[in-house]
Amino acid sequence: MSGASHGPPHGSSPGTRPARQRWLALSVLVLAVLLVGVDATVLGLAAPFLSEDLGPSSTQLLWIGDVYSFVIAGLLVSMGSLGDRIGRKKLLLIGSAAFGAVSVLTAYAHSSEAMILWRALLGVAGATLMPSTLALIRNIFPDPRERSLAVGIWGAMASAGAAVGPVVGGFLLEHFWWGSVFLINLPVMAVLVVVGSKLLPESRNPDPGPWDLPSVGLSMVGIVATVYAVKEAAAYGFHWDAALAGAAGSLALVLFVRRQLRLASPLLDMRLFQHRGFSGAVLADLLTILGLSGLIFFLSQFLQMVQMRSPLQAGLAELPAAVGAVAAGLAAATVARRTSVRAAVSGGLAAVGLALAACAGLQPSTGYWLLGPVLLLLGVGAGLAFTVTADVILSSVPKEQAGAASGVSETAYELGTALGIALLGSVVTGFYRTFATPPGVPESRAEEARESLGGAVQATHGLPGEARERLLTAAQDTFTEGLRAGASVGAVILLGAAALSWHLLRDQRLEDTPADGDA
Repeated sequence: MSGASHGPPHGSSPGTRPARQRWLALSVLVLAVLLVGVDATVLGLAAPFLSEDLGPSSTQLLWIGDVYSFVIAGLLVSMGSLGDRIGRKKLLLIGSAAFGAVSVLTAYAHSSEAMILWRALLGVAGATLMPSTLALIRNIFPDPRERSLAVGIWGAMASAGAAVGPVVGGFLLEHFWWGSVFLINLPVMAVLVVVGSKLLPESRNPDPGPWDLPSVGLSMVGIVATVYAVKEAAAYGFHWDAALAGAAGSLALVLFVRRQLRLASPLLDMRLFQHRGFSGAVLADLLTILGLSGLIFFLSQFLQMVQMRSPLQAGLAELPAAVGAVAAGLAAATVARRTSVRAAVSGGLAAVGLALAACAGLQPSTGYWLLGPVLLLLGVGAGLAFTVTADVILSSVPKEQAGAASGVSETAYELGTALGIALLGSVVTGFYRTFATPPGVPESRAEEARESLGGAVQATHGLPGEARERLLTAAQDTFTEGLRAGASVGAVILLGAAALSWHLLRDQRLEDTPADGDA
């Protein structure tokens, strides 16, 4: 198929652009990825300050942590498909401007409820960014080896965002109020909009068909309700709320799939999942991020409120995870080509699982000599698995469907983030609420402390010396016990996923030559 057969120039021109323009365009795209990475990790560090200022319950704190991921996961496929229709560049620029505006509202949230609302709207804006960046890479880089490197850089910058988030966030939290961690989005968004409008090529599906709004609604309801059900059941046991949400979510997803199979121009072509490599890569993507995000979110609290590090010290302590992920992301395509896709992905998942297993022995007094290497192993495993799966997902589809496929990849990423925080968080919270009231501590203070670890720090204010020490120690010990249990659950899931990926990704290879129609 020749380039002329793609229809309008915007559908085919990116791949024929000079090399310098292609790599300059990539440098703009990774700004968006960097920002989303920063925004995901910076919240973990800000959680203690949010607890002190807004006074959220432990449930509200979990919602503040994962509502962004719930909403973004519910909309990613829809937004990826919308980008295929209206133009990926246009959607990226609109989403970037909206992301900046909502970041300001988030920074000045006056209550826990407002914070949850603004984080949800930030998810709506964020859903436009990630699929657009990956889909544009698919179109800008037609050569598979060049594209593998571009995807590696894209994945590395997502990880670099995870590194920059805690360090920059830690610095800001030591010098300014917690809202400042959201205002750092503004300069990045401004650069992206101004420079991206000049440098980025437009690309879209030349014959996309209509954007199906009922499918958008079913996708959103299905994913959000299902994740909510998992979260509630894990936190409070199986009750009618969780059962109702689970049933509604499952029904919506079934209706979504049936509708896609009937539509001439579906939001998501369900036939993609008949490709074993595609399905295996999506599952591996989800479980990799589940392990990584769940552990990092609660480790941030452990470092600050159990080991009593400053926000900046906690951010620097988490740096090995991001360094490992960046290095592994850049090397991932070479590793996958020299060994195999399944070896790279299964090995990455196993590394994340082993890092989680090591955290099952965590104590409040655990030294950094153990934590540092564990975080490095976690990052290397996640960077390797995540980058290779993104490459497999992109190369499995025609370029016209790049947005929808990128939406699937990013949905797995965000769903993994939400489930990681929800599942591990529910285990941690379940354990944490069980600690006994220490001698000499009023029951009302103990109840206040059981709301969250940040609440425990607040509850100690005004207590006599020994009572304060006993309450804080009981809270820290029980939180650590919950973290150990959560890490153990995560380790079992990730090691099982490594074995499953070995089976699902057999015979899967990264492309070496341009697919028909790409050249």
